[in-house]
Amino acid sequence: MARIPTLSAARGRLKTAGLLASTLVLAASLTACGGGGESAAPAAQNSAGSAVDANAFPTTIEHKYGSTTITQEPKRVVTVGLTEQDALLALGVVPVGVTDWLGKFPGTIGPWATDKLGGAALPEVLKDVDGPQYEKIAALKPDLIIALYSGLTKEQYDKLSQIGVPVVAQPKEYNDYGIPWNEATKKVGQAVGRSTKANELVKGVEDKFAQARKDHPEFAGKSALMASTYEGYFVYGSQDGRSHILESLGFKLPADLDAAIGDKFGKSLSAERTDLLDRDALVWLIDTPAKAQEILGKDALYSGLKVSKEKREVFIENEGTYGSAVSFVTVLSLPYVIDRIVPQLAAAVDGDPKTEVKPAN
Repeated sequence: MARIPTLSAARGRLKTAGLLASTLVLAASLTACGGGGESAAPAAQNSAGSAVDANAFPTTIEHKYGSTTITQEPKRVVTVGLTEQDALLALGVVPVGVTDWLGKFPGTIGPWATDKLGGAALPEVLKDVDGPQYEKIAALKPDLIIALYSGLTKEQYDKLSQIGVPVVAQPKEYNDYGIPWNEATKKVGQAVGRSTKANELVKGVEDKFAQARKDHPEFAGKSALMASTYEGYFVYGSQDGRSHILESLGFKLPADLDAAIGDKFGKSLSAERTDLLDRDALVWLIDTPAKAQEILGKDALYSGLKVSKEKREVFIENEGTYGSAVSFVTVLSLPYVIDRIVPQLAAAVDGDPKTEVKPAN
C-alpha cells in the first residue's frame, strides 16, 4: 500500500483496493503456514515496560464483522491496520509484522516511535495493494492480527481468519479508517492484556491537549479544517484523525462538513463548495509549499476567501517527519505534532495578516 497521508500517492488505492480471489489452494496454504514447524521470522521481542494486567484474558473485542475473543497473551502480533504499531510499541510490544503506509521509515516505525523498540529487531514490512498479503502474514506465525485503522472487507476478514488466530477488525461505530487514536490505543491495550497502561498513555496525551487549550484560549470555538491539494481541494471529515487534532485543540469543524463529503474519511470538493475552506485556520497538507501556493494563487475563488486574504493558512509538508506524524495520529506521534502545530495555529488565528506562520520541522 502506498502513502495514504499524501493522498497524491494512495488513499485512492486504499478505497478501491479489491479482494484477492479466494481459492481452496490459498486456504490450504494459509492453514499450512499457520500450523507448526519452524518459522524464519524472529520471535517477538518485547521492550521493557508494562506488565500484563491481572485477569486480562480471556477478553472479547467487538468489531465491524462480529467479535473476537483472545484467550491468552499474544506473543506474535501482526498489524494489518496502518498505525497500530505505535500503540503496541508504547505498550512495550514489538510486532513481528506491520503493514506499510508511508513508505519511508525502516520497519514502518516513525522517528517519534523508534526509541520504543528497546533494541528489538524491526518488524517485517508487509504491503497492501489489493488486500493483505495472506501467505506472508501466515508465514510469520502470528497469534494475533490487528486491523483497527483499516478498510478491511468482510471477505478479507474471513480470509485472514482462515489462518486460525484471532483477528480484530475495525470497529463498526466509525467509517473505515475512522477509529480515533485514543480508542485504538485502548483496544490494542485490551488485545494484548495491557489496558491499565493503555489508559495511562491516553490520559498523558489528552492532558497535553488540555494544556494546549489552556495556554491558547483563543482556539476555543474558532473554525478550522485540514485539506490537501490532491485532485483539486481534498478536505478531511469529522471522523478522520487529522480533524480530531484540531477538535482536541478547541477548534470546531464546519457544521456541514460531513454533509458535503458523505461517510468517507475525506473527499475532493466541487468548485461550488470552496466556501468550506474559508475558516479561521486552514491547515494544508502539501507536497511542497511553493507548488501549493502556486496552485492556490492561481485560483480566483480561493484567493478571494478571507482565509487566504488574511493569511490564516498553515502549510505542512507531507514528505517531512512532521507531515507524516500529522497524518499518523497515534499515541506516540501526537505529542510530537502538538509541540509543532500549536504555535503555527496561534500565528494563523491572531487576526494580523502580517504575522508569519513559520514552518516547523
